[in-house]
Amino acid sequence: MVKEKVTKTRNTRKPAVKQPSKHASAKRKGKKKVQKEMPAWCRYLLGVLVVVVFVSGFYAFFIRPYAYRWKPCYGLKGYGVCMPAGYQVHGIDISHYQGDIDWKRLAQTRQGRFPVQFIFMKATEGGDYADKKFVENFDSAKGHGFIRGAYHFYNPKTDADKQADFFINTVKLEPGDLPPVLDIEKKSRDVKKLQDDLKIWLRKVENHYGVKPIIYASYKFKTRYLSDSVFNSYPYWIAHYYVDSVRYQGEWKFWQHTDVGTLPGIDEKVDLNIFNGDKSELDALRIP
Repeated sequence: MVKEKVTKTRNTRKPAVKQPSKHASAKRKGKKKVQKEMPAWCRYLLGVLVVVVFVSGFYAFFIRPYAYRWKPCYGLKGYGVCMPAGYQVHGIDISHYQGDIDWKRLAQTRQGRFPVQFIFMKATEGGDYADKKFVENFDSAKGHGFIRGAYHFYNPKTDADKQADFFINTVKLEPGDLPPVLDIEKKSRDVKKLQDDLKIWLRKVENHYGVKPIIYASYKFKTRYLSDSVFNSYPYWIAHYYVDSVRYQGEWKFWQHTDVGTLPGIDEKVDLNIFNGDKSELDALRIP
């Protein structure tokens, strides 16, 4: 009889891990859920704050700056906007952004309720950019009986002498034209250097044309960056939109009061301006 050899084998399986009961698991999940949830009043308050911040930001950036457009016009309306009261001499300023202009139609505005008598045109920018429509616009303005002027858009990063020379070489002003204009809108970190450079441009251009240039700047820019008394000796053209009157306390000659004018012969929106004086005073400002 052959006896079978019985071999005992060890149990290699790991002991079963005791699984938590469904009741205990649900209890723990419930605790975690309670920890993550925010009280209802906190959620409500947070929602209200988000709405207030959004509405305030939207109003500050998109409504308030243009609120004047929707204000009732108690004066006379012209060219699609409420015109400033008490001024006789009106004008516009243009650049290549206005595209091709129908000068015959535009000339009809000289006979309307608010006759357009002067036009400033962008000539140059920085040290090497000439507006592609300047020559055509400049010649057409004179040919259709408008008093014309030219402006330079200043770039603080470009040498002031170079910018002055570029404007002088581009713009040939004649007797009867308005003085050259320095359009300064871009600020610089070094305000003192900006002021010194602007003085270089102004002196050089004044010496060439024999008249004091006009300074164009916004109300805020003028008060913040051009407070030096030297700049007050130049005729000031203020850009101040959507207000009923000029708030600037100093002397000024021109006021750009809106950038959304609509005129016959021009498809795009146009900046509208008034002169602070009568026609004889405007004539006195022109190059002799």
